Amino acid sequence: MTGGNGNGRRILACDDELRILRALKLVLRPEGFEVLAAASMEEALNVVALSPVEAAIVDLVLPDGNGIDLCKRLREWSSMPIIVLSAVGEEEEKVRALRAGADDYITKPFGPQELVARLEAALRRASPDPEDSVIAASGLEVDLAAHSVRRDGADIHLTRTEFALLRVLVRNRGRLMTHRDLLVDVWGIEYADDITVLRGQIANLRRKIEPDAGPRRHYVRTEPGIGYRFDPK
Repeated sequence: MTGGNGNGRRILACDDELRILRALKLVLRPEGFEVLAAASMEEALNVVALSPVEAAIVDLVLPDGNGIDLCKRLREWSSMPIIVLSAVGEEEEKVRALRAGADDYITKPFGPQELVARLEAALRRASPDPEDSVIAASGLEVDLAAHSVRRDGADIHLTRTEFALLRVLVRNRGRLMTHRDLLVDVWGIEYADDITVLRGQIANLRRKIEPDAGPRRHYVRTEPGIGYRFDPK
């Protein structure tokens, strides 16, 4: 049961529920994705063997296996992003899926905008844009390839976690990143709700890149109760 619109970035969608496959097509097509649908693990493997895809969205429960088995099979030959989409929300299953090679885990029912955002984030991590290797804004220069940061020409030392957090923010500059987005991107799905950890690291990051944090030197802006955005204007 394959299908697509003939253009866009190809995404495998594997789910034995027809309504979920239809929903994924309705959500992803307007965002420029071509959805290749499969209703079983074997069908999914056949689809990707015939048509290269950039990422996969797979259900956890399949008629001839499960999403964890499919993740393992795909990881035998591909490093493409894999998102598990499932009604099973137990932490143990999430951990099993991630250890099997999944990059993310979204519980049904899912929010269409969140799904698109998580998919695009996974694709960005898999294929960083080389033209964005150095990002400069209002005196702050972030070299993503060299893992270095300078402010007004002076080097700033960041920890690995602080740099990973800044990297996500600057690559999504101007865009509101939710607490969950940042936690999953930097720490992993198991930390998705640990806002205290995020707030502590944001505070450390700000102290280093905004030492004289006047109103015009705020690179990282807070959206109360939602998240943060990198906006140096």
